[in-house]
Amino acid sequence: MQPLDRDASALLEAAASIIRLRHRPGFHHVGAALRTNAGAVFSAVHLEATVGRIAVCAEAVALGMAAAAGDTDVAMIVAVNQAGAVVAPCGMCRELISDYAPDALVIVPGSHPDRPTVAPIGQLLPNKYRRWPRPR
Repeated sequence: MQPLDRDASALLEAAASIIRLRHRPGFHHVGAALRTNAGAVFSAVHLEATVGRIAVCAEAVALGMAAAAGDTDVAMIVAVNQAGAVVAPCGMCRELISDYAPDALVIVPGSHPDRPTVAPIGQLLPNKYRRWPRPR
């Protein structure tokens, strides 16, 4: 794991900015931002639902936005809560990020709340489930 550089800090601010702008109790309580290797940034919010199992994480929405734009070559991704604190991706998001961007870096909480760090998605998801043969 490594400390944040300028690009990572800017991405964290993009995630914090979208949740500050769009926070709505009961609907949007997590914001995420991702940067692709081409330099595009996609920011999104969590979509809460009355039936919790159909809620969609902010990371998944951001990745969907990138896919819709034709660019899922994700370099880095981060999610934050409504207070702007970094939150680790859930297991489903780890799988999704790894499926679309196996080399992506993820900003995660560090040993101190004010010091998030960066980890490769593979480190957050050891022994990843794989379908064989892998679809092309």
